[in-house]
Amino acid sequence: MSDDTIQYLVLDRVEPACNMARYYVLAIEPSLFGNPTLIREWGRIGYPGQRRIELHDNQSCAVEALETWLQRKRRRGYQLRNGST
Repeated sequence: MSDDTIQYLVLDRVEPACNMARYYVLAIEPSLFGNPTLIREWGRIGYPGQRRIELHDNQSCAVEALETWLQRKRRRGYQLRNGST
């Protein structure tokens, strides 16, 4: 994953048998001062969720954190939503 290709990912986990419809968003954006941040947002599809912002020293640290969260969520059954880049 290069620094400029993936900046925004949306994952879904939908299991109708368990009444589960959840989303997870991972994004890398600059902070007000230009430092890279990893923004994580999650919740039930169709409802406002929670948001956490993590500051990082450089772009590569932010990308590494994004990849770690992506692997963690995929192990829990989340799948990339069609059309997310």
